[in-house]
Amino acid sequence: MAELYLVPNVLSEGDWQNVLPATTFPVVTQTRYFIVENIRTARRFLKQLNQEINIDRLTFFELNKHTQPEELPGFLQPLEDGADVAVISEAGCPGVADPGAEVVKLAHEKGFKVVPLVGPSSIVLALMASGLNGQNFAFNGYLPVRANERIRAISQLEKKIKSNGQTQIFIETPYRNNQLINDLLKTCSPSTLLCIAANLTGENEFVVTKTIGQWKGIVPDLHKQPAIFLIGN
Repeated sequence: MAELYLVPNVLSEGDWQNVLPATTFPVVTQTRYFIVENIRTARRFLKQLNQEINIDRLTFFELNKHTQPEELPGFLQPLEDGADVAVISEAGCPGVADPGAEVVKLAHEKGFKVVPLVGPSSIVLALMASGLNGQNFAFNGYLPVRANERIRAISQLEKKIKSNGQTQIFIETPYRNNQLINDLLKTCSPSTLLCIAANLTGENEFVVTKTIGQWKGIVPDLHKQPAIFLIGN
């Protein structure tokens, strides 16, 4: 029976073998149909994994914010025909903070086997390295873009920390990282812990946890750097 493989992508530049298991190689080498966020970057990723792959023989379906729901069944047609399909995220794990979840849901509805491959998740890696509560946590995705709404959201997340000790995890578009950090420093209590995890698995990986009070005056410049943020107590 054909299977839908969920193939994690690397988080940072470097040797993929340092962060992806060896099983990734045969899966991407033997698969001919791929569901991806961006065809150009997916092709580059596949060539990084296996230089011998004939990209021109592959079929790509693009799944992103522009994809219409009625297109999804066609993405899974190869499964109906008995061929494996692989979903590849732009970075990290498909289906987690990623549009791949919708096509995975449809695969379950149609009775296809879904096979998640092991790979890096910035959410889990940051939580592991943060020292914050890993028994009770929530991933909140992107906070609001508007400054007043973002500050309100930060205040609400901090209330959850104080009420039940739940670690709050969120991300931001890289070019807005510095503004988010400034809002955190302005909004949160000096005793609240903030973990900043940037460039995970990369050569210049940065993971540091300090109180809001300790961060003031020594904030790193994270403009256009992939980062994830955690607050807790």
